[in-house]
Amino acid sequence: MVEEPEDLRSVHGVLEVKLTAHDARDDNGSIRYCYIDAAGHESPTLRASPGDLVILHLSNALTDLKGEHTAHAHTHASGNPCSSGIMSPVSTNLHFHGLTIPPVCHQDDVMKTSVQPGDAPFEYRFRIPENEPPGLYWYHPHIHGFSKDQLLGGASGALIVEGIERAKQATAGLPERVLIIRDQDLVNPNAPPDKSEPVVPKFLIDRDGDAANNGTGFGKPAKDLSLNYVPVPYPDYSPAVIEMKPGERQLWRVLNASAITYLNLAVLFNRVPQSLGLVAMDGVPMNHNDTQPNSVDPQTHIGLPPGARVEFIVDGPPEGVTGLLVTRTVDTGPGGENDPNRMLAKIVASADAQETTPKLQSSPEPLPAPSEAWLGAVPPVRVRHLYFSEKLTDPNDPTSAIEFYLTVDGQEPKMFDMNSEIPNIVAQQGTVEDWVIENRSRELHAFHIHQLHFLLLEYSGRQVSEGFLRDTVNVPYYDGRALAYPSVRLRMDFRDPNIVGTFVYHCHLLEHEDRGMMGSIRVDAAPAAERTTDAPCSANNAAMPCKNSSLRENISTYPARVH
Repeated sequence: MVEEPEDLRSVHGVLEVKLTAHDARDDNGSIRYCYIDAAGHESPTLRASPGDLVILHLSNALTDLKGEHTAHAHTHASGNPCSSGIMSPVSTNLHFHGLTIPPVCHQDDVMKTSVQPGDAPFEYRFRIPENEPPGLYWYHPHIHGFSKDQLLGGASGALIVEGIERAKQATAGLPERVLIIRDQDLVNPNAPPDKSEPVVPKFLIDRDGDAANNGTGFGKPAKDLSLNYVPVPYPDYSPAVIEMKPGERQLWRVLNASAITYLNLAVLFNRVPQSLGLVAMDGVPMNHNDTQPNSVDPQTHIGLPPGARVEFIVDGPPEGVTGLLVTRTVDTGPGGENDPNRMLAKIVASADAQETTPKLQSSPEPLPAPSEAWLGAVPPVRVRHLYFSEKLTDPNDPTSAIEFYLTVDGQEPKMFDMNSEIPNIVAQQGTVEDWVIENRSRELHAFHIHQLHFLLLEYSGRQVSEGFLRDTVNVPYYDGRALAYPSVRLRMDFRDPNIVGTFVYHCHLLEHEDRGMMGSIRVDAAPAAERTTDAPCSANNAAMPCKNSSLRENISTYPARVH
């Protein structure tokens, strides 16, 4: 049975939480990671409202279970968690994925902040901006070189900014579910496929020993999946169970917390895809130019790259009908992993199903109109070009990549260097830019940037009209024959003063990020002459008041739908 993560809610405008990072070895030898709160709950859901203060005390209880404690440390490591930069199997920190909060220590810095076993509890302290879109965000460690291991082991949790019913009135009064899909190493790696599956003509593995994409939609997956920590292992995919009252309407908030696995979600009744009422992507309600408060975007399947989130309205099956939550196959390219068709959960209609809590407000006050112009209506000050590429040991084998790059056009392709103090890109707060991101490799990549959201303008050469923003998007793979590399065009929003500072962008397939597919960007404060009297703080002026109520406290496809 799928159980909800424990909810930890803000009280009187403050959410204060104690979390401890733990690891342990499973019976099959794999290493599991998780966060435990003060009451013993595993990876709780953090719930706060815009304007709330979040205080999170993070303790590190990780042990060197792999015997690989060779720290990737900065030469100036000082023992200060804010500046040590130690990146090792037992280091930890937190990234608040999607939140528009400052990229500084004690808030959302992942460049140098690193907490070691034996350190005193480390305090994160930040305020949810007043204008943060209400929706689903998440938290996870971001230790460069070891992110894949910790995410694959299960270290992740949901963070919800309350109030989606104020933006999408179709959700008002609905019970909600938080569903976190994680991947992990195969529990049964040597098992033959289920006899009900078609015979797969070929079986390939990549350099990591994962099953490579075979192009059939079947066969051994690269990784197993779990749903709220309920495993759904290959080859039988014995599904988790979700109980609903017959025909009950619910809001499902789904996070793909996988390290490398793409999802393509669908709900089936008697093998027939059901309409899912899409209301938000990556924490952002789909309400730009929405003149109908009860409108939804109906979809029969929703692609979700690693790191992305989706929120949709779903109706339970009629009495006597069992539904299925499934992920359909995703074509990750000749160099990608195998993400086949598989079940995730049975949806069982039962009049005795337990009431789902919490429920959203039934009569919410609508959100005020945004004070800033719609991102799509703001002309960019410049266009930048970036590209994904890989170094192969065998040019004829797209699965033989050993180095991964995310390069600004004109710069030399090289693996990301955490020791470098020189950013790959410098932008100015208050501006908007267009980024064209090509994929010159033979596998799918998922572009993600910290601290901000962007607008997808073009996908694989086609114009896209979307009434919402993202923080993660797929970039299609190169087929080796096309005259131009596939690309996406993104409108990047540097207007929010909270993002002044240095942060990263990367592929959210974490084995790619860990092996170099990342870059850094420094956002400089707007010149003083361009600031208004109520303009918020810059990275260098913690005393200046912030209009977004995010003062630096004393002591962050659908893809374009999978095609």
